Amino acid sequence: MANMYNEISKNKWNSYILIVFFVLIVSAIGYFLGYYWGSPYFGFGLAFFIAVIYTAITFSSGDKMILSSTGARELKRSEYPFLWHTIDGLAIAAGIPKPKAYVIDSPALNAFATGKSPKSASITVTTGLLEKMNRQELEGVIAHEMSHIKNYDIRFMMFTVALVGVVVLLSHIFLRSLWFGGHSGRKDSGGANIVFIIIGLVLVILSPILVQLIRLAISRKREYLADASGAMLTRYPEGLASALEKIKEDPRSKIEKASKGNAALFISNPLKKEKKSDSSWWSTHPPLTNRIQRLRNM
Repeated sequence: MANMYNEISKNKWNSYILIVFFVLIVSAIGYFLGYYWGSPYFGFGLAFFIAVIYTAITFSSGDKMILSSTGARELKRSEYPFLWHTIDGLAIAAGIPKPKAYVIDSPALNAFATGKSPKSASITVTTGLLEKMNRQELEGVIAHEMSHIKNYDIRFMMFTVALVGVVVLLSHIFLRSLWFGGHSGRKDSGGANIVFIIIGLVLVILSPILVQLIRLAISRKREYLADASGAMLTRYPEGLASALEKIKEDPRSKIEKASKGNAALFISNPLKKEKKSDSSWWSTHPPLTNRIQRLRNM
């Protein structure tokens, strides 16, 4: 049990460290943009304003767009009664309001959670998952998704998506300013000033790639966190470990309406079957083999 708490604590701290790097990158781009225009404070202000707008748009409609884009339909109470009872029981155990239940008609074995907060959250599962998992495995999967809700992972990931948008937009603004000659700031354009602008140019070219890598790293860390939290919720790590093993071995991993934009939400990559080569910085999820091993070591 102590191992579970260690996993949760470690992954929380890793995620917070990554988000700090994220904010520093946005601040740096805002500073360089403002410096080029003659006022670093203006750059900071612009970065803050865009961040607020992106976050507001993402939070206001993000969950509805995700459910609609994946083809999820709200589950009727007469369908899959054990799923209803499982969500009820685990919501009580987690101390959060009962999430709404949705289903995707797909033979793939997958699930995800979404929502702005526990009060507006929902859990979506595929029909394939409901048909292939036994009770303990289904409880493990639902506990994993319930943990995403309890840990505010969806809100956290929406924040990272907004920051990616901010970085990309600020980078475009800076590059367009250079391209169209928008420099109206510092008159002391000596060698040091030119070097400073070159550093800023390198930053805005590389930062969209860097923040995407950071977003994916955060996604992988939150999956480990939800695995550990879910195992603590059920007090039975083997249930989720066995479910992930079935997901790993199932050949039908692709969900037709899943996309790169929402792939990180699922319990495993819904776009393709995992291969050994997928264990990289560009992966949305940590390798299933590693997750299974961690659960069985708890």
